Amino acid sequence: MSVVNFLSPENWLQPDAGPRYVQLRKRLSEGVDQGLLKAGNPLPPEREIASITGLSRVTVRKAIQSLAQDGIVVQKQGSGSFVASHTPKIEQSLSRLTSFSEDMARRGMMSSSAWLERGIFMPSPDEVLALALSPDASVSRLARLRAADDKPMAIERASLSTEVLPDPLLVESSLYEVLEASGLRPVRALQKISAINLADDTAKLLDVAPGMAGLRIERTSYLPDGRVVEFTQSIYRGDAYNFVAELRLAKE
Repeated sequence: MSVVNFLSPENWLQPDAGPRYVQLRKRLSEGVDQGLLKAGNPLPPEREIASITGLSRVTVRKAIQSLAQDGIVVQKQGSGSFVASHTPKIEQSLSRLTSFSEDMARRGMMSSSAWLERGIFMPSPDEVLALALSPDASVSRLARLRAADDKPMAIERASLSTEVLPDPLLVESSLYEVLEASGLRPVRALQKISAINLADDTAKLLDVAPGMAGLRIERTSYLPDGRVVEFTQSIYRGDAYNFVAELRLAKE
């Protein structure tokens, strides 16, 4: 079936089936699911969709924006709207404390990083509290864009006391390998996960549409003796991760 026939209003548009932009959104989403609108390919221009469907360009634009918010399409300024590339879901266990590099290696995926920030800084109030730092202490910060098989997956910002990591330039790939070499690899952690909508600058780094759903994760990691060793604030693509936890019935 051609895109023109697929979008012809007599095939799907109903007067009593809800707002027109919602019906169009559903029809375009069905086109993606059926492979008629293929991943990576551009959607027909707004004016063309409006001409085929008989809907206003405002209605068409609203439907496409709704698809973009859910990550089904990606809007690129000056280029139009494109069907988003399929991103397989990665199941991340909440019961294992591993590095990003280790997680991807276990899945047979090639991990890579792009440095966003790496150095020694005055700590923020959150870092002072999380790492139990003295007011005059310094903190090593490592901020990276993490990718798997060249696809951006997460923005990871790790903070450590300079007593734990005196030289952040020692970390070239895996932070945990550096910590393990000095006998300071964490053995347990507490994580807080919250849902967010990605801000424009974050979405650009993750190559998704602004406002798309994401996951913010704060993690505080501990040494065997209970000392805090690492505080991370990460943002993950919502379309790329499922976090899995095993629960057991508590004994009464």
